[in-house]
Amino acid sequence: MLWAAASAVALGFLVALEIAARHYGVRGPITNQVREVIFAPKSGPLLYASMALMTVVLTWRQRFIAFGAAIGIDIAFFLVRWALDAKMMFGNGALWVLLGCAVIAVTRRTGRERTLLLKGVGLGLLLVAGRKTGDIWLLITWKTRPTVLDQYVATADHALGNPSWVAGRIVEATGPVGAHVLDWVYIQLAVAAVAVTLYQLRNVAAERRFPGHHLVRTFLAVGLLGPAIYMIFPVVGPIFAFGADGGHWAVADLWPDTPPSIGAPSHMPFDGITPRNCMPSLHTAWATAIFIHSRKGPRILQFGGAFWLIATLGATLGFGYHYGADIVAGVVFTVTIEAALRSLDRGWDRSGIQLVAYGATVFVALLVSYRYLSVEMAEHRWLFGPLIVLAMASVIYGYVRTTKQWEQPKAAPVRQPEPQPELV
Repeated sequence: MLWAAASAVALGFLVALEIAARHYGVRGPITNQVREVIFAPKSGPLLYASMALMTVVLTWRQRFIAFGAAIGIDIAFFLVRWALDAKMMFGNGALWVLLGCAVIAVTRRTGRERTLLLKGVGLGLLLVAGRKTGDIWLLITWKTRPTVLDQYVATADHALGNPSWVAGRIVEATGPVGAHVLDWVYIQLAVAAVAVTLYQLRNVAAERRFPGHHLVRTFLAVGLLGPAIYMIFPVVGPIFAFGADGGHWAVADLWPDTPPSIGAPSHMPFDGITPRNCMPSLHTAWATAIFIHSRKGPRILQFGGAFWLIATLGATLGFGYHYGADIVAGVVFTVTIEAALRSLDRGWDRSGIQLVAYGATVFVALLVSYRYLSVEMAEHRWLFGPLIVLAMASVIYGYVRTTKQWEQPKAAPVRQPEPQPELV
């Protein structure tokens, strides 16, 4: 019933986004996904990563068959596109295998086997759908939010030392090699998520069931809730609001050489094509989720999760996509969602409710402060800077402490010795 309800909500959400996209004269997530059955996909690696997630419910023999079929179909598509001089991209084979497994589940499987295979297919398609819905969400933000709050965030960012300007100069100093590495990490975030998820779901085929909580749940929750904050707090980022990429809409061409001066911030109009997708930083949020879930893996996975988080922070700041304030909000956002999902899985109790309520309160307080106390934060940076960091650290500490308590085995009650009969 839970999976059916989740599927119904997801389908309704996709239909709503499809209608909204059509209203603005573009294809919606459902149409875009259907087109990729035949036309060149936008991201081949994402489709193969989605298929890899689906194969956690298959045996090793079935996995080899699935990947072989996908590669064979892609080779056929490649030859046809090459002959027609069409756009080249792989990934159709992976999507065909996903859809084929759904047909097999309905027509050739019964009972628990059908349910497990459909869950695997649904898991893979949700990852693809998440990417498509994200694209439409971004379109809605720039269509419905003509003004942005970058001046407020940039002013508040003085309390943190303008980290985007600092990171931008560091990335420039590393030259093309550093920039290419960070760009690859930034773009291929889903690949790292799939690597961690595959480890978490490695025993699904043997146990014939999914674990109660895994990384995909956090990813989907972050992707669903994050864009709603974009609508409340639209921000385009320093490279657009204060850099050359903003064109005549930018305040000035300041990034990354000259931090903006402290003044009276105001709403500023911006173009109709730049996404308002900065507050909070969802790339930071997802990288934080990868880091959290990689802690229970082998050493190489732990190092990978830490590297991806550090490199993502370097890319989001160093490319001018986000302010430091966005990063702090993204971390608090993810830790709070992770706490809520873990509480939902294990059953809500007082510690879980308190942790989620505290994280949500800190997140709201950060956004309100950025908007209404930005000048005071910039003028008293030695007070507000540590307070911002301390607020984020307190949420992280609360999460670590509470989850450790959850993981401790409950002590069994001490068995009282039975009274001995008296000897007469």
